[in-house]
Amino acid sequence: MQQEVLDTIPHRPPFLFVDDIVELREQGATCRRTLRADEFFYQGHYPGNPITPGVLLCEAVFQTGAIYLVKKLQAEGSDATGKTPVLCRIEEAKFKNMVFPGDTITIEVTMGEKMQSFYFMSGKILKDGKAVLTIRYALALINKQ
Repeated sequence: MQQEVLDTIPHRPPFLFVDDIVELREQGATCRRTLRADEFFYQGHYPGNPITPGVLLCEAVFQTGAIYLVKKLQAEGSDATGKTPVLCRIEEAKFKNMVFPGDTITIEVTMGEKMQSFYFMSGKILKDGKAVLTIRYALALINKQ
């Protein structure tokens, strides 16, 4: 796990689903995650046939979006300190393939429009170059409490 991820978003293990930042672009970011056989959720999803829960794949996309957003604001000279990126909308999540222990996924997000403090994004997860998940969502920046 790269320190840069920990320095950028507030998420921590066992609820951190991004290992490292691969690329930051003007309109998006790419991150990576390798799923380990000892992940806590495989104990119950499903014993004997472990499959990565779709909701956690979505969370990896949301965390990648949060990384992008914080890095973008920092690059623009805005201070993201004291702000927490939170999920406020999920649309059109489509699951196309499964992810198993040992798989490495590539997580890509693209910025859409911004309306006030809401940032509309799209994301996808790839495994071996093939789509696992596509999703549209929105994040908002809120003040830490």
